[in-house]
Amino acid sequence: MSAHPLEEILHPKSIAVVGASGKPASAGYNFTERLLEYGYKGKIYPVNPKYSDICGLKVYPSLKDIPGSVDYVISCVPAEEVLSMIDECGQKGVKAVHIFTARFSETGRKEAAELEQESLRRARKWGIRLIGPNCLGLYYPREGITFGYSFPMEPGSVGVASQSGAGVALFIHAARLRGIRFSKVISYGNALDLNECDFLEYFTPDSETKIILLYVEGVKDGKRFFDTLSQAAAIKPVIILKGGRGDSAKRTIASHTASLTSPMKVWEALIKQAGAIYAENFDEMVDLAVSFSYLPPICGPRVGIAGGGGGPSVVATDECEEVGLDVVPISQEFREEIKRKGISIWDWVDNPVDISILGGSDFTTLDMLEMMARSHSFDLLLTLIFDHPFRQYKALSAALRGQAKDYIKIKRETSMPVLVVVPEKSSGLEEYDRWSWRILGELRTKLIEAGVAIYPSFKRAAIAARKLIDYYQARE
Repeated sequence: MSAHPLEEILHPKSIAVVGASGKPASAGYNFTERLLEYGYKGKIYPVNPKYSDICGLKVYPSLKDIPGSVDYVISCVPAEEVLSMIDECGQKGVKAVHIFTARFSETGRKEAAELEQESLRRARKWGIRLIGPNCLGLYYPREGITFGYSFPMEPGSVGVASQSGAGVALFIHAARLRGIRFSKVISYGNALDLNECDFLEYFTPDSETKIILLYVEGVKDGKRFFDTLSQAAAIKPVIILKGGRGDSAKRTIASHTASLTSPMKVWEALIKQAGAIYAENFDEMVDLAVSFSYLPPICGPRVGIAGGGGGPSVVATDECEEVGLDVVPISQEFREEIKRKGISIWDWVDNPVDISILGGSDFTTLDMLEMMARSHSFDLLLTLIFDHPFRQYKALSAALRGQAKDYIKIKRETSMPVLVVVPEKSSGLEEYDRWSWRILGELRTKLIEAGVAIYPSFKRAAIAARKLIDYYQARE
């Protein structure tokens, strides 16, 4: 177990929701209900003098009226009540307070910034640590603590610290659909007390966390951040998304978390020198989390491509080469092996493998992938699964289900990194029952359950692969 002060904070035996409410649309109600829904095993104390019962729990007029001890407080009171709330927490012996409450320094108002600093002074006087203000707080599946509905209840190995609550909530939903599960997620907002460096220091030795993700808009201490980032990146993959690259975004940051920003060139140099990985957006952060979770190290750029028709194969080749992957031609030795198998098109097949060429032959895309996976000519494989327009339901269903089994077999029986592209589609409600989409959905689910790395497009898969190559080569 880590000796970091966050270790005790993140394992509270009791939680009080100050400003709990009986109104289902309110934050005070939602935080209380989620603790119950996600099975938090400690004591839950709703606090509000206006109610006697919320979600079937007894409500206390104030913290001092709670008969037992309180380790952790979620503050949903208005900003002007925060100081008195902190004093009550101090008198009660509370260890940490998550200040969901907003309208502090992010407003740009002098009096709000002064109130924020006075909140910190009061907390330090009482020895209380603060998460926030202006944040969603903690999602910790193992402890049954969450700030969002429909988050996975089962734990995983990805740890996240994010200045944005809404951003990280959207990220969690997108990542869960790709099989990612989380150790801890911390939304920390204005970072008045505990900040990105504290969370990096905690995640680095944390045995529950194998991959660290960080969304930042600004940092409190540049030197400390670089040092802690370097230490973390030397042990685990650290993926960083920096918000506020342009002037307009910087203005938005000022009213979002009141963070100070630096030029992107400084950030890019800092992240690279520290050995971390930079993500362009939340989608790329999902792709990188999937890649580090499910793929073995990718040690070179030589890629084999199979599964697309003529046009998709050409575009996939372009997209791979544009990010620095090498679409190597089939070697003569490889061709001779195909010929020895009695394949009539041995002199025609190349990389990428065009499925329209293989059509009607006794040599399938999966045959080619299995040979590529055993070959020393390739460092990674990219393949596409899609609903073929010329196949009816039974034929397509059988073909795709067979492909799923084959891709899972390749993953289990070889050490070759295999990135599988399963296109995602959005549509109107009337399209949700289309049989071909249901089949793809079933296949996607089977692949995810088997730990296969899937991506919505060749381009996103190629970008993720390139960044993994850079990461592993830098570590060498």
